[in-house]
Amino acid sequence: MLNLKQLPQISIQDYRYELPENAIAKYPLSRRDESKLLVYQHGDIQNSIYQQLPNFLPSNAVLIFNNTKVVEARLQFTKSTGSTIEIFCLEPFDMCIDITSAMQQTGSVQWKCLIGGAKKWKSGILEKQISLPNGNLLLQANKKTILNESGTYLVKFNWNDETITFAEILHFAGIIPLPPYLNRDTEQEDNFRYQTIYAEKEGSVAAPTAGLHFTPELMQALKQKGIQTAYVTLHVGAGTFKPVKAEQIAEHEMHAEFIDVSKQMIQHLQKHIQQPIVAVGTTSLRTLESLYWIGLKIFDYYLENEKLHHLQDISVEQWVPYQTKNYISLQEALNYILQWMEVRGTERLITKTSIIIVPGYEFKVVKGIITNFHQPQSTLLLLIAAMIGHDWKRVYEYAIEHHFRFLSYGDGSLLWRN
Repeated sequence: MLNLKQLPQISIQDYRYELPENAIAKYPLSRRDESKLLVYQHGDIQNSIYQQLPNFLPSNAVLIFNNTKVVEARLQFTKSTGSTIEIFCLEPFDMCIDITSAMQQTGSVQWKCLIGGAKKWKSGILEKQISLPNGNLLLQANKKTILNESGTYLVKFNWNDETITFAEILHFAGIIPLPPYLNRDTEQEDNFRYQTIYAEKEGSVAAPTAGLHFTPELMQALKQKGIQTAYVTLHVGAGTFKPVKAEQIAEHEMHAEFIDVSKQMIQHLQKHIQQPIVAVGTTSLRTLESLYWIGLKIFDYYLENEKLHHLQDISVEQWVPYQTKNYISLQEALNYILQWMEVRGTERLITKTSIIIVPGYEFKVVKGIITNFHQPQSTLLLLIAAMIGHDWKRVYEYAIEHHFRFLSYGDGSLLWRN
């Protein structure tokens, strides 16, 4: 049983700051890499733009990006009465199937969803005609049951064409879900600008926004300096916007998200383990740090001669880093993951992570992070405080005073770990 007294005793009130409404970027800049860049290192703060990012990175740095792709997760249905029901698809209902596989299902799927106007949809099946390039398709939605107190429902979708995947259903019928704090409807431009240029694996309901600043020209400039780039996948869930309502962070329940890391990526990480590894975004950072705890879990199970078969077996629980006493090196942790993958004959490590990174966390992988500016009293702001300590206040005060743009479509920062 979880003992709250053993967990970090952090008051969320200590992570407040005044965020003016006019500091929140409602729209992106027309050119991604012209966004402002705050650089923090050894207590010093500099003001630049993303086009100059290579100048602030050593030539042996390794940048790790999250190549998830935002899906059009909002589906709107119109009832015979004329009222609109919106279904927000969060993740597949089956715990044993990863999002990438679930997106390729045909004919029928079951997903965990949020429902706007749920009280208007007491029973019955909702239907929606979808126009496809080669004809029309009928999509049906059946609300099965409520899953928890936060209002998540199990919804079963059926459609009358076995050649069409659920990913295609969402693409042709869905709407990109913008963050709620933008307080505006999705516009045509968002379909392009709310994706990174390297987005590949469909499954997120929110963009890994630190990557929105990168252009082909900036990627080429990084390459010319010798800076290496690699990719992991974390499918961002709606929980990323979940506010911390508890007074103590130890009482906050962190959301779980799917991660997908290739064997090749883990081997690449092993090869460059002594070089400065920089995570592009909090999602990349949480994925990289989760790898260590996965390796440690596999090590512990090997010691006990137990077998790990399912993705739940190697998932990373929220408070594991703060309760674990047995430590191994990062090199060893990655070795255990590779051995486990070899035994299973798999090229991809797919599981879930709920890791929460707060002040007091001991970083195992990353030396720096490229990230946007986050909301007050959020778990993302706590992650920044874990990276640079109390200087997070100076950084955010500087950003506000120098008119940096905040949140998803805003400017960003390069923060080196203290």
